[in-house]
Amino acid sequence: MLIIDSPSNNAYFNIAAEEYLLHHYPEKELFLLYVNAPSIIVGRFQNTLAEINLDYVTENQIKVVRRLSGGGAVYHDLGNLNFSFHTTQGSDDFSDFSKFTQPVVDLLNGLNVPARLEGRNDLLVDGKKFSGNAKLARNGKMIQHGTILLNSEMQVLSEALKINPLKFKDKAVKSARAHVTNLIDYLPGGITLDKFKQLLIDQIVKENEASTIHSLNPGEVAKIEQLAAEKYSTWDWNFGGSPAYNFKKAIKVPAGFIELHLDVKKGVIQQARIFGDFFASKPIEELEERLIGEAHEIDTMKRVLSSVKLTDYFGKVSLDELVTLFQ
Repeated sequence: MLIIDSPSNNAYFNIAAEEYLLHHYPEKELFLLYVNAPSIIVGRFQNTLAEINLDYVTENQIKVVRRLSGGGAVYHDLGNLNFSFHTTQGSDDFSDFSKFTQPVVDLLNGLNVPARLEGRNDLLVDGKKFSGNAKLARNGKMIQHGTILLNSEMQVLSEALKINPLKFKDKAVKSARAHVTNLIDYLPGGITLDKFKQLLIDQIVKENEASTIHSLNPGEVAKIEQLAAEKYSTWDWNFGGSPAYNFKKAIKVPAGFIELHLDVKKGVIQQARIFGDFFASKPIEELEERLIGEAHEIDTMKRVLSSVKLTDYFGKVSLDELVTLFQ
């Protein structure tokens, strides 16, 4: 396993690095660590403008970057450590997050922090979330990445992210701050982000004896910077052009939050966009394309949805649940 500590705090660079490493190390297992300056990282299938406080984000020069994986929006700053495992895609269950969150849990438990994995993809301490995790499968590889809130600015986090009531309808939520916490108050005194990063690297080395440290060379840095400039810093990628939707609905299912936008003319779907914090092992654009040209009526939607394996696009969801999205 190659262990890479990113030399940059630029979110455009670090999210671009995930894609670059995915394609340029097709057979290598990697462990990437990075720390971003203030930024919001949105899930691949999310409607960015519905997730952020745009005025606040613009005023405070907070970068907004869309990642390749599904899941929800997260806030990053210099008090937040991000980790990313790149592995060859084998027989592992795509929906199982335990394997690659376990090193973090083991490290924290060894420091007498009662951390544990709970729900789909969250790490909690005392019932509060300090780490959200996401994953994707592509080109024979799988990436699972997550955040670790060590000493983030919680007020900024709360102001920068909008909370969608539907996403939290089954939880007693008063604010985002009520559900997240920093680890700094649980860790032994004197542990900084850099020290914690080194402890996590040591934990990975301990569990993977053949691991080696790899520094990105100038050529790799240049290619990542080019990808960041051409894709990850652009409005088209991070926000995307939206059609003039005539139909919009959202549902909450075990697989996550799913939001549908349709542009319908004379009863026929002209454009379709699907957003949410679900995890997909296949591109959601494939399903969006299948909807175009079909009549926006329930029997037709059942036929179209029955023709695909829904779990490839949404995880744990039933046909009946998804059909309600179109009603």
